[in-house]
Amino acid sequence: MPKVTVHRKAHFNAAHRLYKKEWSDEKNFEVFSKCSNPNFHGHNYELIVSLTGEIDKETGYVYDLGILKNIIKSEIEDCFDHKNLNIEVPEFRALNPTAENIAVVIYDKLRKQLPDHLDLKITLYETPRNFVTYAG
Repeated sequence: MPKVTVHRKAHFNAAHRLYKKEWSDEKNFEVFSKCSNPNFHGHNYELIVSLTGEIDKETGYVYDLGILKNIIKSEIEDCFDHKNLNIEVPEFRALNPTAENIAVVIYDKLRKQLPDHLDLKITLYETPRNFVTYAG
């Protein structure tokens, strides 16, 4: 059977601050600029979850996108949406919530819920022009 990639888009709104606790405010601003604002700032994140695998002969699906929608809602949207990532999301209490790190956390959370035979790729847009991809 041919391999096909299916995609599901989702979004969440969240605040964060990029900084390292052991650095001074000046050093944080030098490295992270306005993203190190001590009062945090927010983004309207756009997420694309991509699964690649063979088409199932019985269903015609690579993976049921309704099931994927529910997994993304419970594992990502419910956990991240309208949250301060630094404070309210346990994975970021000791991890700088850069787009890169957020994508890896999302990947790890979803990978546990999906069949091993499917390849998973995460594309996360922090802004319409700034985005990252991670495939494990």
